[in-house]
Amino acid sequence: MKRTTLIAGLTAVSIGAAALSTGAFADEKGGKGRHNGPRFNFEEVDLNSDGKITAEEMQAHQAARFAAVDTNGDGKLSVEELSSHSEEGRMERAEKRLEKMMERMDTDADGALSAIEMAPKDADKMFERLDTDGDGAVSKEEMDARKGGHGKKGGHGKKDKSSN
Repeated sequence: MKRTTLIAGLTAVSIGAAALSTGAFADEKGGKGRHNGPRFNFEEVDLNSDGKITAEEMQAHQAARFAAVDTNGDGKLSVEELSSHSEEGRMERAEKRLEKMMERMDTDADGALSAIEMAPKDADKMFERLDTDGDGAVSKEEMDARKGGHGKKGGHGKKDKSSN
């Protein structure tokens, strides 16, 4: 009897850990920011909609999430199953970001972005910042200096001596 209880407890803990590691809990902001504990869709876990989550509801939710990732139904999660689940989550998040970008940038609401809509609104100001010597062109040295000033690879962070 004790062995059965121990196995059931370990199974519940394993399912909970797997559910956490496979994205059962999502940040309220769509994955952005730091996590300060488990955040999840309360209504999804509150199976009887009574405004409370019981341990049984949590376990049922975790078991359902595990089963959703366990595509071959063998009660174990393989690297392939975890990878597939992880990739699906990444694709969903990317699609949401692209939808938001489309809403923000599609000024004529035609469902597509033109080159004008895609162009940075402050392109002239960006060019002026890069053209540190004001000659109307950006040299490789000016570009490298700018990259170096932002800690990116390829730049040396050296200032153009002609501007001193």
